[in-house]
Amino acid sequence: MGKRVYTIFLMIVFVGILTGCGTNTEGGTKTLEVALWDEKISGAVDASIEEFNKEHPDVEVNVTYTPYPNYFTKLRTSIGGGSGPDVFWMNGPNFSEYASNGLIKDLEPFIEGDNDFSKDAYFDSMIDLYSHEDHLYAAPYFSDIVGLFYNKKLFDEAGLDYPDETWTWKDIEEKGEHLADQEEGVYGYTAYVVSNQAGYYNLISQAGGYMIDEDKTHSGFNSPEAQEALAFTQELIDQGISPSVQTQIENHPRDMFMSGMIAMHPEISVNAEMFYSELGDDLGVAPLPAGKEEGSIAHGIGWAMNGDTEQEELAWDLIKHLTGEKGNQFIAESGFSIPAQEAMSDLWVESMPELDLQVFIDAQEVSFPYPVSQNTIQWQDIEQAEIQGAFLGYKSMKEALDNVAREMDLILESEQINE
Repeated sequence: MGKRVYTIFLMIVFVGILTGCGTNTEGGTKTLEVALWDEKISGAVDASIEEFNKEHPDVEVNVTYTPYPNYFTKLRTSIGGGSGPDVFWMNGPNFSEYASNGLIKDLEPFIEGDNDFSKDAYFDSMIDLYSHEDHLYAAPYFSDIVGLFYNKKLFDEAGLDYPDETWTWKDIEEKGEHLADQEEGVYGYTAYVVSNQAGYYNLISQAGGYMIDEDKTHSGFNSPEAQEALAFTQELIDQGISPSVQTQIENHPRDMFMSGMIAMHPEISVNAEMFYSELGDDLGVAPLPAGKEEGSIAHGIGWAMNGDTEQEELAWDLIKHLTGEKGNQFIAESGFSIPAQEAMSDLWVESMPELDLQVFIDAQEVSFPYPVSQNTIQWQDIEQAEIQGAFLGYKSMKEALDNVAREMDLILESEQINE
């Protein structure tokens, strides 16, 4: 077989294994294809599908889990080829691209004629995140927000009180220095660089700055506030309180924290269950220490509908089962993360009574929106490369932040022209 023919054959096979829009099969059975990336939530998803099948016993729902690093590449390929799943997970960085290009359906026409779905039931941050031109394009599923996880054992050994709502950046530095033990390979705090959501996005916002302005026309990365936040990050690394960026790249801080090598670690709420399974009663959680302002970045996952699905009414009914009261109950009781329906959040808090999960619910009241625009991924790639490059010593932080702002402004300007 010639190389070109073999390549075409592989492409055909690859496209063939991608999930396709729901169809009618022989005998009248209908199928819906569902896609997401985190198998840890499979129990809650399966329970919602079981409820859906009680009303639609003739519908076969096929669920495909694709690891996150490959998820959106596979999704773009399948949707671009005219197929793709009927219902699938959407996140903030990719949402505007899909909504503005018609790759996912506007859900407002379904909502307007449906008394069982009310946007008022969900956290405002989630409705805002998944709205495009004031129309909802992805139904909120669960929320994630950043808190400070800490290792009680390391605090006890250091003779320090646990973090609480009174802590500030100064406490991170003072207590972090006390907790760090170079001989034992223990760090006091994760000055996160390899995760913007759990790391410097929070610091920039707490410093009074922003990543993108409300009009989505200008970057805030070259502001004094952004420079202050990244300078604080650098200071923590230089003092040995935090792992260096090179260390963070080689050994993910999340794994280092679970191995007892980091005393304080900012992270999204989705990791609470995993951290508790590893650290048990040694795990504690507190609000993020405040800068000039208190608060943390709010994000979450929504269920979107393929713009070309042939089964839109069934797809909408499945989305309602996934994101409705019972669906939220399944998420909450699993302990996976904060259900998107605000009234159901207490169930999640009760799912792990050993932890003060109320910290994450309270954080919603002082949260900062996850920064997005139509082409978020484009400028985030530049942002992460420039900022990590500065921490690795390839350029000054001011030069890196100026580069990010300049390139990001060009991308935002092109978005305005193309509207």
